[in-house]
Amino acid sequence: MSVDVNSSRAFIVGESLVDVTRTVAGESTIHPGGSPLNVAVGLARLGLPTTLVTQLGDDSRGTLVRDHLARSGVDVVALDPPRRTGSATAWLDEQGRAAYSFDIGWDPVAISVPAGVTRVHVGSIASYLPPGADAVLGCAHRARAAGIPVSFDPNVRPALAPDLSEVRRRVLELVAEAEVVKLSDEDVDALFPDRSPEAVVDDLIATGGPRLVVLTRGGDGATLATGDHRVAVGAMPVPVVDTIGAGDSFMAAVLAVLAEPSMAGSLDRDQLSFLGAVACEAAAITCSRPGADPPWRRELPALAGETASPPTS
Repeated sequence: MSVDVNSSRAFIVGESLVDVTRTVAGESTIHPGGSPLNVAVGLARLGLPTTLVTQLGDDSRGTLVRDHLARSGVDVVALDPPRRTGSATAWLDEQGRAAYSFDIGWDPVAISVPAGVTRVHVGSIASYLPPGADAVLGCAHRARAAGIPVSFDPNVRPALAPDLSEVRRRVLELVAEAEVVKLSDEDVDALFPDRSPEAVVDDLIATGGPRLVVLTRGGDGATLATGDHRVAVGAMPVPVVDTIGAGDSFMAAVLAVLAEPSMAGSLDRDQLSFLGAVACEAAAITCSRPGADPPWRRELPALAGETASPPTS
């Protein structure tokens, strides 16, 4: 299906919270965050009308999150029951890499997909944290049944999920509903410790569900795979302030490029390379500044024009 980026409506489902960042020097800052929120902000900044469906408190942290979303042009649907805004504390090491602890709940009863939505994205904590994870799976299933493409990024946080076998079960259920799956090498290590990342990509493609599987490797770039092609793309060198939100910016860029009419149908090698290069650049920009601060469309030269397409040879 060809999707006009100007009429596309992305529907992002999952948690929103605040990131409390603590450095080795003892400094502390607070930024809006949460993987689904970051993807929603990234998509809106890249020009796609975007709705974030989340649970959000009527508290000072909720106000911080709402203001952040409004500045990026994201519409918000707050799910019942209301709850206080959650938090993720990111402990940065000397290289800017983050380890996390969480204070969050997730318990929406049901999630409806309205008319006019052309993309549903789910993932992260909301996709495996009970009891709300069942509502996320139901949303993805209904979207797929209605012919709406679903994308999924598990973004596994073992600190919140001591039973990784249950998380793996939920992840595979959502893979079966998804057209696009992105996972990191850390996700693979947590969920499939006895399988190599390359073998996991093969396994997910072999299910026959995803059109595209993306494996991100941090500073080593990413692999993008379909049933016919596999392409490795290098990371863009950049002075790293921190890595918070880099994978979410990568995901948002992938979805923004896939919304372009030129990317409809089967993806060839050139298209995969283009897709990976744009996404790696988006992730690099995010790494170059503090917190989850995805790039705007004007910051990505390949997307700065009216449409995006791989260069012709």
